[in-house]
Amino acid sequence: MQFSEIIGSISYLIAQVESTGALTYLQEKFIAGGAFMYPILGSLIVGLGFVFAKIFTLTRASVNTKKFIVQVKDALQKGGVDDAIKLCENSRGSIASVFHAGLLRADEGVDAAEKAIMAYGAIEMGFLEKGMIWISTFISVAPMLGFTGTVQGMVEAFDSIAASAQMSPSVVAAPIAVALLTTLFGLVTAIILQVFYNYLISRIDKIVGDMEESSIELIDALYELNKK
Repeated sequence: MQFSEIIGSISYLIAQVESTGALTYLQEKFIAGGAFMYPILGSLIVGLGFVFAKIFTLTRASVNTKKFIVQVKDALQKGGVDDAIKLCENSRGSIASVFHAGLLRADEGVDAAEKAIMAYGAIEMGFLEKGMIWISTFISVAPMLGFTGTVQGMVEAFDSIAASAQMSPSVVAAPIAVALLTTLFGLVTAIILQVFYNYLISRIDKIVGDMEESSIELIDALYELNKK
């Protein structure tokens, strides 16, 4: 296909959208796509549900790490481990939970506190990653549903050829167009969810990195406290 033909096709598509309205155009194409469009739409809706739930969870798990570690160190210096524990109890976020687990074992020694931080840190990482597998599943399922719908459409196109006993573009054009719609919607669904998935992974990595870095600072603060 030549470049001018591609530009012409894009211009025709834009003209269609402008003449009918974007929402009406999408509704028409969705209905034309057939039965496989509904599970693809379901994948998008449920996948986005997991995305927004995870965004809410990560927002609550995030804190200003530098400010919090300064507050914990001040509490250790002024009131000891008990004050630091109370501060963690009254603070939200993954880092506060990990610090709380470590400080509860601080009376058994710094090594015990460090082991508690490592153990609870692994649990907290699992909590942060919970639900991500479902988003990944819908990213994989949506294109496969689209491809399945395309295969079904191609089968119908060849059935039309067999029934008409002739190879005419008008005979196969409609079934093939319908078949390709499912692939298009499946890929668009996967792309949308993949963008959100990558965003969530980056946020999880940042929280985990902050958690590991601040845990080292807490252990150092406990060593300094025990020297006094």
